[in-house]
Amino acid sequence: MTLTIQRAKRVGGSLMVRIPKEIVELENIREAEAVQVDIQKARRSFFGISRGLKPYNKKEDRARSKYE
Repeated sequence: MTLTIQRAKRVGGSLMVRIPKEIVELENIREAEAVQVDIQKARRSFFGISRGLKPYNKKEDRARSKYE
């Protein structure tokens, strides 16, 4: 199991969370493969683990996404 903290993004009426490329490669995840996801809100006192998480920027994020 690999831990990552990601921001949820609204897509239509749902929320989407991306799996980073590094984790996809590490866990050898393939498209359309079933994965188990454990959802928990990240706490602010999480020893600074979310410090590097940048604020959501719709324009930048859209430019990086090839699925939209």
